[in-house]
Amino acid sequence: MTQAMTPPAVGFIGLGIMGGAMAARIAAAGYPLHLHNRSRAKADALVAAGAQWHDTPAALAKAADILITIVGTPDDVRALYDGESGLIANAREGAVLIDMTTSSPALAVELAEVANARGVALLDAPVSGGDIGAREGRLSIMVGGDAAALERVMPVLRCVGAQIVRQGGPGAGQHAKLCNQIVIASTMLGVCEGLAYAQRAGLDASTVLGAIGGGAAGGFLLNNLGPKISRGDYAPGFLVEHFLKDMRIASAEAAAMGDELPALELARRLYRELAEAGHARSGTQALFALYDRAAPRDAGAVE
Repeated sequence: MTQAMTPPAVGFIGLGIMGGAMAARIAAAGYPLHLHNRSRAKADALVAAGAQWHDTPAALAKAADILITIVGTPDDVRALYDGESGLIANAREGAVLIDMTTSSPALAVELAEVANARGVALLDAPVSGGDIGAREGRLSIMVGGDAAALERVMPVLRCVGAQIVRQGGPGAGQHAKLCNQIVIASTMLGVCEGLAYAQRAGLDASTVLGAIGGGAAGGFLLNNLGPKISRGDYAPGFLVEHFLKDMRIASAEAAAMGDELPALELARRLYRELAEAGHARSGTQALFALYDRAAPRDAGAVE
């Protein structure tokens, strides 16, 4: 932005672990910020810093040129966007709506068609990078939808994303994010099994991580979540219950294509077991609790 330009008003719905940090970065960049969230308390700090609260999604939609949502499930997305009180029906003419929830590709296509018929652009733009990426503005953003609409909102997305790639038309962003989650599912198994092996062999986990993190095994999960696992830190950067939702969507999409993804299905089974053991609201690294002989299987769960 330049001083001569009036920045667009940005609406934001969904102030969870990632959304709260993303909204704060957008506000810090100088955009007028409008907020709604199921829990008002999560908006208090941003409102105190100058953001404007709206009691309903519809009221927020009427105030925003660019509107971002990052919520829980496809049902939450439909409830927000669809119907007479939804975001599409109440959006300003020419507004760009951006759903950053990991959701259903088919729903993304359906809602984009409804939005287009009303003269509103809707992008599906799920993200990867966890709480660290959200706080530091280093998220990877996978976008589906109109290229011109994406270009219009690029300055706002650059506040939170280091890599912003259009994957194709509506729904393509969601398909790309499901690829991401499929890879993560198998990788998390490998990280936990490798560290469990180190534990059984009597090795020091931090020393092992220092060696293998710089080699072919290195990567975001090993290098960022491995140290948390070694400390027994299962605080969430990304919730187990949300990861289970993502894997469920990926499994259904794969089945619809006639594909079998055995590693994904194994990860789903183990994460369901983990959630049933009390870790639904722990971070995904809590999978190590199923391998850890040194601690009870439900140790470290986040209430």
